[in-house]
Amino acid sequence: MMMAASLAAARDLAVVSNKANTLSGIALPDLVKISKGQVTFIMRSPASPEMRVFLEKVYGLSEAEVKDLVSTANHGRMGHPAIMIVDSDEELVNKVASLPGAIGVVDVYAINSSVSVVKVGGKLPLEPGYLLHGN
Repeated sequence: MMMAASLAAARDLAVVSNKANTLSGIALPDLVKISKGQVTFIMRSPASPEMRVFLEKVYGLSEAEVKDLVSTANHGRMGHPAIMIVDSDEELVNKVASLPGAIGVVDVYAINSSVSVVKVGGKLPLEPGYLLHGN
C-alpha cells in the first residue's frame, strides 16, 4: 500500500485553463498568486497524495496552512468561491471547462480537449525541467 501512495504522489501535474482564457504560459510567481485565489482556482484536496508536489513547489506551505489559505480566500464568497476543492481529476477538468476564467491543476493524464494546457516557467508537462514534475 505504501508503494501505491508514493507512485500516486509522483505523478506529473499540469496547469489547465478554460478555453476562453488567452493564458498560454505563466511564471511561477504568477502561478503562486493565482493559486491563492486571485482567479477561480480549482484543485484536488490538499490532503491528496497527488497534490503534494504542488503544495511544496507552488504554495510552499503545509497541508494545514493550505487549508487555512483556502478558508480565508473563500470567506464571504459562498456563491462564487475563489478556490474550489474537487474530488476527482475528471470533476476538475469539467469545472475548469465550464467556468470562464477558471484555472486548475490536474494530473497530466486527466487532460482532455475541453481545457487548455498552460506552460509553467516556459515548459509544458513532461518536458525536462518542468516545475510540477512528480519526482
